[in-house]
Amino acid sequence: MKTPYSAGMSSLDRWRPLARDGLLAATVAVLLSLAVFESPGAGALDLAAVLAGSLVLVTWRWAPLLPLLVTTPCMLVIAAHLQTGPPAAFPVLVSVFFAVRASHRLAAALASVVFLGGNLLANLPDFDGSGESLGTTTLLVGWFLAAGVTATVAQHRQAYVEQVEKRAAEAERTREEMARRRAGEERLRIARELHDSLTHSISVIKVQAGVAVHLARKRGEEVPAALLAIQEASADAMRELRATLEVLRHSDGSDGSDGEAQVSGLDRLGDLVERARSTGLPATVTISGTRRELPAEVDRAAYRIVQEALTNVSRHSGGAAAAVRIDYADDELVVQVDDDGQADPDAPPVPGTGLLGMRERVAALGGRLRAEPRPEGGFTVRAELPLGEPVRPELALGELS
Repeated sequence: MKTPYSAGMSSLDRWRPLARDGLLAATVAVLLSLAVFESPGAGALDLAAVLAGSLVLVTWRWAPLLPLLVTTPCMLVIAAHLQTGPPAAFPVLVSVFFAVRASHRLAAALASVVFLGGNLLANLPDFDGSGESLGTTTLLVGWFLAAGVTATVAQHRQAYVEQVEKRAAEAERTREEMARRRAGEERLRIARELHDSLTHSISVIKVQAGVAVHLARKRGEEVPAALLAIQEASADAMRELRATLEVLRHSDGSDGSDGEAQVSGLDRLGDLVERARSTGLPATVTISGTRRELPAEVDRAAYRIVQEALTNVSRHSGGAAAAVRIDYADDELVVQVDDDGQADPDAPPVPGTGLLGMRERVAALGGRLRAEPRPEGGFTVRAELPLGEPVRPELALGELS
C-alpha cells in the first residue's frame, strides 16, 4: 500500500536527477563566467555563449544530442575570441561524455573533431614555436579520449546492472511460477485423496441410510429420526465435498478466493439446526438486528462456527441443550452458541482441530473468538466478526502464534 511518505519519496526520486543535472550545469556556468570576466575584451556575446553552452547540459537525459549541438559552437566562439584555453572545452567534454553514454558515439566523435580542429585553427596565429599551443591541443585530445572511454565503461556497467536486475526479476518470476505449479499439484493430490477416501465412504453411508429408510417405509414402520438425520447429513456432506473438490481442482488462488466459493452460509442455518435437533440435541435459534447480506467470508465463517459448536455439544455434552444466537450489529456479526452441559470452568478443554479451525477463521477476518466454560455451567463459543475487509493470511497466522 502506498503511504504519503512513500509517495513523497517517489516524487523526490523523480526530481533528484534533475537537481543533480541542474547543479552540474550551474557549476560549469559559474566557473566559465568567472573566466570570461577575467579575460580582456570579453563582451555580452561571450557571456551569452557561456551561459547557453553551460545551461544546456541540463537536457542531456531527454535529448543527449542537444548539448553537443549547442556547446560545440558556443565554446568555439569563446575559444576563438577570448582564447581561454582548456576551460572552454569543459562543456563540450561533458556533452561528449553524455552522448557516448547514450550510444551516440559518431556524433560525439564529430563534435570532438570540430571543436579540437576549430580550437587549433583559432590558436595558430599565436603559434610562436614554443610548442605551448600544440601541447594544449594534445592535452585536450587526451581529455576527449578519456571522456569517451569513461563514458563507454559507464555505459557497459549500466547495461550490466540492468541485465543483472532483469535476471533477478526473471528468477523471482520463475520461483513464483514454480511455487504456483507446486501448489496446484498439491491441490490436485489432496483432491484425489479426498475423492478416493471420503467420497466413497460418504456415498456408502448415504446409500445404506437410504436403503434403511426405504425398507422401513415399505414395511409401514416409523423411520427413526436418527436414520433420517444420517441420510440428510450424508447428502449435505457429499454436496459440500463435491464443491470443495471442484475448487481444489480448478482454483489457482490468483483471484483471492479461499477455496469455499460454493459451500454453506447462514442461509442454511435452519437446515443445520434441524439436523442437530433430529439427532436428539435440543437447539434454539435467536436472530437479532437487521438481517442483511454479509461478505462471503463472514457468512461462511459464521456457518462453520455454528456447525462446529453444535457438533461439539452433541459429542461432548450428552443431554445438553444448545442456544444459537446471531446478532447483526452495525459493524460486526456476533455468533454465539451456549450449552448447559457439564463443562468445568477449572478444567478448560484441550483445543482440538475443530476449535483451532474456528480460531483460524476468526483471526483471518480480524475478529475475536472466545471459547471457554461458562461460570454458571456449560460451554460458550462467541465469535465477533467484523464486516470490513479481512486481514492478510500471514497477519492472521501471526496473531495465532
